[in-house]
Amino acid sequence: MKAAALKAAAQLSRAARPGHIIAVANQKGGVGKTTTAVNLGAALAEAGRRVLVIDLDPQGNASTGLGVERQTRPATSYEVLVGEAALDEAVLEGPVKGLSLIAASPDLAGVEFELMDRERREFLLSQSIRGRVGGFDEVLIDCPPSLNLLTINALVAADSVLVPLQCEFYALEGLTQLIGTIERVQRALNPCLELQGVVLTMYDRRNNLCDMVAKDVRGHLGGKVYKTMIPRNVRVSEAPSHGMPVLVYDQRCAGSQAYLQLAAELLRQSAPKPPAGAPA
Repeated sequence: MKAAALKAAAQLSRAARPGHIIAVANQKGGVGKTTTAVNLGAALAEAGRRVLVIDLDPQGNASTGLGVERQTRPATSYEVLVGEAALDEAVLEGPVKGLSLIAASPDLAGVEFELMDRERREFLLSQSIRGRVGGFDEVLIDCPPSLNLLTINALVAADSVLVPLQCEFYALEGLTQLIGTIERVQRALNPCLELQGVVLTMYDRRNNLCDMVAKDVRGHLGGKVYKTMIPRNVRVSEAPSHGMPVLVYDQRCAGSQAYLQLAAELLRQSAPKPPAGAPA
């Protein structure tokens, strides 16, 4: 993906309102959810966008993958969620210009029980970040790999949901469950929530099953599935151990190029549509 094409896509989306919140979610682990949040965030920053990644997973893999050690995390997403810290107090600079992070805390693991009796507990994250993220163009929330209170909070706070989906046999079954959850959140908690799209991950062109899964998912969701597919790539797997996105670790590898292409697709998707009847 040439840098010029990515910059052109970013230019198209300049008029879009800032502070667009995207929950990166899938209730199944090991599908490339955190990898997508980190590397898509880095690719968007590469395009000149101001990006905030909020790590809402108690495991804190997005935080580690962006080079933030546990002992250097001041306020975290836990404190922001429960109202003990303001959003600005928790924002850290990432390893890419324009990319910021709110790190996770292991304390998130106990939130389900801690907030059991709290009124409107599904709205806590929304109350903490809505109207406060205007300094960023995109906000990516890395959700835990389960449909728990943290994920529900992310879906209530978000404008849209991005679903990383591994090219494997049970992919559609898990996707059906997640879409059902999104629809329930739309009905009961956040009527403005939309499906941003589905990105196919861990694609191996040598595996016929990957092509079958991709065809099946596109048959069910059509244009909601991004054209870009994220390949299995050793450099993508190595990058988190060095505390950096793959774009910093090796920008020329196939994984980096795929995330740059995905960022360009997302930016074109978010560009304001011309009025009806206007010339193309």
